[in-house]
Amino acid sequence: MSILRRHWLNAVALVVSTLVFLVPFAFIILTSVKSKQEAALLDFTWPTSFHLWDNMVEVVTTRNWMLVTAFINSTILTVASVTLLVIFSAMVGFVLQRRKTRWNGVINFLILAGLMMPPAVVPTIWLLQSIGLFAKLHGLVLIEVAYGLSFSILLYRAFIATIPRELDEAAIIDGARPLDIFFRVILPLLWPVTVTNIVVQSVAIFNDFTNPLYYLPGNANATVQLTLYNFQSQYNTSYNLLFTNILLITIPPLLVFLFFNRQIVAGMTAGAVKG
Repeated sequence: MSILRRHWLNAVALVVSTLVFLVPFAFIILTSVKSKQEAALLDFTWPTSFHLWDNMVEVVTTRNWMLVTAFINSTILTVASVTLLVIFSAMVGFVLQRRKTRWNGVINFLILAGLMMPPAVVPTIWLLQSIGLFAKLHGLVLIEVAYGLSFSILLYRAFIATIPRELDEAAIIDGARPLDIFFRVILPLLWPVTVTNIVVQSVAIFNDFTNPLYYLPGNANATVQLTLYNFQSQYNTSYNLLFTNILLITIPPLLVFLFFNRQIVAGMTAGAVKG
């Protein structure tokens, strides 16, 4: 009885987690193996026969292999955006933490404003059109970097505060220039928070639906989330193919999260307490 009293909260958390996360995922898998007629019922009944392979082949080959193109575009978008985010945000966080000037307050206000203010879609589209980057993959890379920069800077700045200044001073005495101090001394020490930043931003950008919809129109520019439109319409939705598509595009970020979830927690809490 005492064991139940001690662990009842854990049991409740386990049940709630199962209902919130595992039940929807089980429904996706179950629907993706059904035929079109059985999937249209949208229930938890067991399928009379399994059609997972047929559904996967149809999903991948639909609209001239659009899903393959979408995976390539999303991979390029994610890798380029996260690389720029890591480099820029780490450098800004390093300068803000080490160099105290009268402009720091203004810069911190702008960073927090970027974190809280909603994006202005129409002015951003006008700007991209005026500089020739609308409907271009590298234009969307810059958008993703701009939207994720504030969160990344705050992560790096909190972590850099735990690194003693004596390391910088020792490097300066040895003749290191500012870029040498950052890339050869500071950046390797940022690995825990860098892993956190890479995983969080990669999952967010790879699963982003809104920004590619607004800033990257066109079938040749499709990303994985936009391929969901292939199998739904106002009058006839192929739920078996729609859920198979969801299953395929969910697997990469799910694997990344499962393999690196411990590093995410470690990196998020590493800068919480200054040593």
